[in-house]
Amino acid sequence: MTGPAADSKNTINQAFLDTVERRGDYPALKSKIDGTYQPTTYNQLADQVKNFALGLRELGLSFGDRAAMLAENSERWAVADLGILSLGAVNVPMFYTSTSAQVSYIVQDSGSKIICVSTKRQLEKVKSFFDQVTELEKVIIFDDLDDLDDPHTLTFNQVVEIGKKIENGQQIYREASYLVEPDNIATIIYTSGTTGNPKGSILTHDNLMSNVKSGLSILEIDPDDQFLSFLPLSHVFERMAGYYIPIYRGACISYAQSPLTVRENMGEVCPTVMASVPRLYEMMHDRILKQVRSASAIRQKIFHWAVGVGRKVSALKQKGRNPGLILSQQAALANKLVFNKLKAVTGGQLRFFVSGGAPLPQPIAEFFHAAGILILEGYGLTETSPVISVNTLDSFKFGSVGKPIPGVEVVIAGDGEILTRGPHVMMGYHNKPEQTAESIDEEGWFHTGDIGHFDEEGFLRITDRKKNILVLSNGKNVAPQPIENAIKQSSYINQIMLLGDNQKTVAALVVPDFDSVKSFAQEQGISTSSLNDLLTDKSIIQLIKKEISQYTSDFSDFEQVRQFHLIDREFTAETDEMTPTLKLKRNVIMKNFADQINQIYS
Repeated sequence: MTGPAADSKNTINQAFLDTVERRGDYPALKSKIDGTYQPTTYNQLADQVKNFALGLRELGLSFGDRAAMLAENSERWAVADLGILSLGAVNVPMFYTSTSAQVSYIVQDSGSKIICVSTKRQLEKVKSFFDQVTELEKVIIFDDLDDLDDPHTLTFNQVVEIGKKIENGQQIYREASYLVEPDNIATIIYTSGTTGNPKGSILTHDNLMSNVKSGLSILEIDPDDQFLSFLPLSHVFERMAGYYIPIYRGACISYAQSPLTVRENMGEVCPTVMASVPRLYEMMHDRILKQVRSASAIRQKIFHWAVGVGRKVSALKQKGRNPGLILSQQAALANKLVFNKLKAVTGGQLRFFVSGGAPLPQPIAEFFHAAGILILEGYGLTETSPVISVNTLDSFKFGSVGKPIPGVEVVIAGDGEILTRGPHVMMGYHNKPEQTAESIDEEGWFHTGDIGHFDEEGFLRITDRKKNILVLSNGKNVAPQPIENAIKQSSYINQIMLLGDNQKTVAALVVPDFDSVKSFAQEQGISTSSLNDLLTDKSIIQLIKKEISQYTSDFSDFEQVRQFHLIDREFTAETDEMTPTLKLKRNVIMKNFADQINQIYS
């Protein structure tokens, strides 16, 4: 493929076309079809993007128009995204778990002209409000359906077929792509929010591409790398780390069938790099420890010996040193007996994980590194495209989110808030000038709302969200996340949310690990027939109290959890108590469990 002679622009369109030139015959995407992962080359992907874009153009989508997206991760998500951007239009993605009301709000607020949906289920959400939204003209469904009777709805393949029939399509497509400038809007991403309507962060091509190039200048990503994508592409973290970065580098992306099949798909794809949120690592860690507890005494002893050896090796590597001869021999034996089996779960080829979206508990990162699996934690927000800082293969420190990436400025304000400035900062919030002015000051500093500090080596450490800080009635400030992360190390505690704002003491809502608690109850001869009876049993309450006390022994007296209530179900995204990246929606949880909280503090 050749294009008009022009300086390479800092746009996603240009990056994609350049990669197709270099890597045309190499696999770009893989999807599981009929039981096996089947590849689509960069040339094949480019052909799909061209035809889909031309089809959109014939349907009336033009430069600056908004096109919404309500779909799970798939090859067609990527095709639609690149097709929309190639026309100079704006992609407005939404989480596939969004309700009809949430979709309706975003479509109307963004002024979307077209919406792409994945399935009939998602189509029904749009149908419920389509007639009330005057700007919305067409719905495109990714699934191949034969029973569409709506003149406003087309299938993905129908749009592609329209594009194929355009004369001089290749020239029209490439000219449209080259017209897009770096400062043109690429996407409006609506943050999930914990209260009220979401805000749409306006990100330009330059915002996103500056972040791609800056991240790649310090992260070692090769064209031969294999990525496994399962976090929602509607979230900026996956869109950057699991999509635009590998596309820019010319690597290959495989799509997990669903979040529930990630473990199986890792074994099939054998990824070398993978992005995830801390919840995946926590679940993997908990599953490993449960298997160990059910093993024989000798196997448990071997496991804990291997972890001890791994921790010694990890401590040396964090200081930039290599283990000596004896420790190296012990590490080789630990790998053979224990860790190689753990690595096999990831497919056996993993070079590193990238963690973002929420704080990664330090003990989890240390455990996996002891097992020879490195998790590089980073930090960023939707408004910052997203990466602000990240640990690297050559410079990492667990418990930190690394150092700022090149071109990104970071300072700590007087009240501890993290401020950042640079080409990664959004244009502003769509239709919200006042909130934009509150977030980006006159000097261009974006106020993140996070509290943190730099350590003596320049690594950034996050304490908590500014709005999450609990102010006790005695004036003491308590940052809940570090305490919650410490308590979640307990094998008997699955989730926890601290309380205490304007109260005398810290309390908590605790979701137990039900399997572990039931196993304990059976060992103690406690009936497990009724979950309510189990969670109100004095021995179980005493067990949880002991666990909380054990894991918070290093915190100050005023930070200790004095009271708690055991919850009989998990906090989930489906109940709107967690964001799609599995962060607690504290306000929602407090509302849903108001009676239990009142009982605690009565």
